[in-house]
Amino acid sequence: MIEHEPGFVLHARPWRETSLLVEVLSVHHGRLGVLARGVQGPKKQALRAALQPLQSIHFSAQRRGELAQLRAAEAVDTAPRLSGEAMLAGFYINELTLRLAPRDDPAPDLYLAYARVRARLAAEAPLAWSLRCFERDLLEALGVGFDLRHDGDGDPIDPAARYVLDAEHGPRRLLSDRGHDQRSGMATGRALLALADDTEPVAEDLPGLRRGMRVVLLHHLGGRGLKSWEMVEDLARQRSAAAAASESESAAPATPEPGAELDAQRDSTSASTPEAPRSPSSAES
Repeated sequence: MIEHEPGFVLHARPWRETSLLVEVLSVHHGRLGVLARGVQGPKKQALRAALQPLQSIHFSAQRRGELAQLRAAEAVDTAPRLSGEAMLAGFYINELTLRLAPRDDPAPDLYLAYARVRARLAAEAPLAWSLRCFERDLLEALGVGFDLRHDGDGDPIDPAARYVLDAEHGPRRLLSDRGHDQRSGMATGRALLALADDTEPVAEDLPGLRRGMRVVLLHHLGGRGLKSWEMVEDLARQRSAAAAASESESAAPATPEPGAELDAQRDSTSASTPEAPRSPSSAES
């Protein structure tokens, strides 16, 4: 029996007509699959609200096979109200945790890492850096992290050098950029040391660090990417297309509105024709 266990809701989906299948990251039991029965109806509104993603809860459940049966759950606080890119970031940390954290494997450090990134999202901290820190902490908590201060040969990381991140052997120093495009996972030594020190690097180092960490994560994901990555890429393509369309419109010559050319001809004609003398009106007489 699980009693009054702290946890975070990672995912919830309908099951049959009145129930939910919920994935929870707990302190003492790791990731759990929980079946919440009979959560529909006006009297269950508070329970449904407590079982929303990103919500911090205390819950009790009975262990029965693969799924635990929920007995009670209550919200500890108000879940972060996220929108736009922050909402995508929330979806990302949940999906990544679901994919990499095994069920029924206690990982208190992962729970703490999730609590930290959740607080950073709620505080509107810089998204890119918050996510890189969570990725680092998640890998460490699951026992697959690597040394960020030394390369795979044991040599100290050179801030001025560039490195390819290898999921199994750690950073590998590049002697030349030849043969490596920007998508191959190169990160600066300066960015790796910043990540080791928990100090945000300069903005120009963040894209390479993101690509490098993605290579590592993709390895542990078995080569199958995340839906949240696809969503971010789709959003980037839409923004790029919108920006290109806007530039095209601004570069194109202005098209006269319908009737504008005729109005211009009338103005030209009236300007070249002497004005006829006016008859005195009653006001002028």
